[in-house]
Amino acid sequence: MSKLYSPESAAIGVEQALRLLEGRWKLIILFHLFDGKVQRYSNFEKLIPEISQKMLAQQLRQLEADGIVSRMVYPQVPPKVEYRLTDWGQALCPALDAILKWAEKRKV
Repeated sequence: MSKLYSPESAAIGVEQALRLLEGRWKLIILFHLFDGKVQRYSNFEKLIPEISQKMLAQQLRQLEADGIVSRMVYPQVPPKVEYRLTDWGQALCPALDAILKWAEKRKV
């Protein structure tokens, strides 16, 4: 059963949701993980060359802490670390797809 929102509670809920996604790079990282894709840290560096290593690590840590991305470390040398969306993170895909389609409708 869906929660009923007042305008005030809806605004608070949207603000809380957007706080999870704020940051210049989080949405770009998420788009590279949609459809069950698994990425290694070095893949992100190639896919998003404009991001610094420090910022990439910070954004991935925040996404992991918020339960959107999971991080799997394999005990080997050299270390292998993979990132993928959690089920909850994957559930975000239709919403972001809708935003993308909404943005396409803008007439410039």
